[in-house]
Amino acid sequence: MNQTDQRSRSSFEQTLHSASQTMGLSEVLKIAIDSFKASKARFALTALGMVIGTASVILVVTIGLTGRQYAMEQLQKIETNAVEVEYSGAGPMASARVHNSDSLTREDEKAVDAQLPGIIYSSPITDMHDRINFGGGVTKDTLILGVSDQYQYIRNLVVLSGRFLEKYDDDTHMKCAVVSELFAKERYGSDDAAVGQTFEISGIPFTIVGVFKLAVDDFGQTEIADQTILIPYSVVRYFTGSERVNQIYFSMRNMNEVPAASEEIVRIIQTRHRSNSVYKAQTMSSELTIANNILWGITAMLVAVATVTLAVGGVGIMNIMLATVRSRIREIGIRKALGATYKEIRMQFLTEAILISLAGGLVGTMLGLIVPLFIRLFTDYQLPISIWSVLVALASAMAVGVIFGTIPATRAAQMDPVDALKYE
Repeated sequence: MNQTDQRSRSSFEQTLHSASQTMGLSEVLKIAIDSFKASKARFALTALGMVIGTASVILVVTIGLTGRQYAMEQLQKIETNAVEVEYSGAGPMASARVHNSDSLTREDEKAVDAQLPGIIYSSPITDMHDRINFGGGVTKDTLILGVSDQYQYIRNLVVLSGRFLEKYDDDTHMKCAVVSELFAKERYGSDDAAVGQTFEISGIPFTIVGVFKLAVDDFGQTEIADQTILIPYSVVRYFTGSERVNQIYFSMRNMNEVPAASEEIVRIIQTRHRSNSVYKAQTMSSELTIANNILWGITAMLVAVATVTLAVGGVGIMNIMLATVRSRIREIGIRKALGATYKEIRMQFLTEAILISLAGGLVGTMLGLIVPLFIRLFTDYQLPISIWSVLVALASAMAVGVIFGTIPATRAAQMDPVDALKYE
């Protein structure tokens, strides 16, 4: 074969290949769309399963993200930005810790505040117990905490009536107290009635200036009990007779600063005490990370359950496509007789399955987004909308079309053209 014939044959093969590609991309789509137009009701009913499936995926993701957002907001109210430091002892034995006590002091708090940027609040805590008279001959063992005015913000306390402790109270050693909601109701009947009342701690009169409660249930993670009295730290020293501080709390600007800050706080305090003294910093960072991972896991599980609906829709697509192949056997025979290849027949029916699935996926996505958008526009609830849920829903719809459309498309492509033309 001379070079001229070779060039002619190469040109012919390129033209044939181009025609095949055009058939694969445009003609197959045109045939698929014509098929849908001929049976609109069947197409709509088949796509309905995918509409429900994709809408379910998006709504489930929205519900999961809403639940996660609410849970994280509640968890973040439990001093997630706080670092708690306490003295752990000076030796391995309890007796060593007693005899070699090197407890925290108020000066440690001031040193950390001065040296570590990023701290917005800090407070010492010293606790004691006393039998408080509740009237009618009833006395109860009650927890008393000596704290600073910034303790309110560290523990996210809500003042129900009156006011919280102020710096002036601590500086002037005021005999004032802020009591828990339960204390106020059991002794005085209500929050408002408690404010201004006087009671005694170890024979010394204290005036109630406010009533507080926790902003959110802390599941027992704080030192605050049901019956709790808060008094200025400078005053509690009269009862303890020492500068000892049980714990010091530091609150950082944001949660990301907590891990590094906890190490630095311990280092600063350690330099102010004996080398063998041990100080431990505790944070909520690890608990929050675990909770976050659990919530993401629950969301993922809900999405997996929702995708079952997509699988059901896929089964419907496969059944309809198998019925379509059976009803179009003569058409398949004629197309093969005219030169349609195995690949083209298979691509035609696979394309139809994918288009049905994607069409249902698009409609379902829009329906799934309408609900959270409607709530965001007409209520005060800002439901989270994830672009990833849209991408996952559409990708799943595409995958369902490919997976469940492959069997009908392959069956159509494998038909013998002679038998197909004879089919009645």
